Amino acid sequence: MIGKGKKLPKLEGALGDGNRLSLASLHGKWVVVFFYPKDNTPGCTNEAKDFRDLYGEFQAVNAEVIGVSRDSVRSHANFASKHELPFPLVSDADEAWCQAFDVIHEKVLYGKRYLGVVRSTFLIDPNGKLAAEWRGIKIPGHARAVLESVPTA
Repeated sequence: MIGKGKKLPKLEGALGDGNRLSLASLHGKWVVVFFYPKDNTPGCTNEAKDFRDLYGEFQAVNAEVIGVSRDSVRSHANFASKHELPFPLVSDADEAWCQAFDVIHEKVLYGKRYLGVVRSTFLIDPNGKLAAEWRGIKIPGHARAVLESVPTA
């Protein structure tokens, strides 16, 4: 698991547009990586739209936003198009990103236990080290709180 102040492993993933994204390619920028359970579900849609609505402000402070879930590349392409998401969505079908950030945990839904993605966000500094993390977050106001955590100087 990645700890605060620790350098992140080399991670790469497929995007909905057919390209691939590596964390290393974003060196020199602040990077916000938000993990969410599933495309086109109410909570995940609201979270993605909150990051979308603040995307220009993230860009203004030299920060890139990346969404990550275990959904397919095709699902991500449809989700991004439907909600006009300007940032990349990584398809983590092999769970490499989820495992590196330790976001898959046991959850309970209607009394049934299963392993699922716990909604979490990570802020990575321009040198590729973990600067901050939010786990098990609540959506309202979260994207704004993350934005306010990005140093502006």
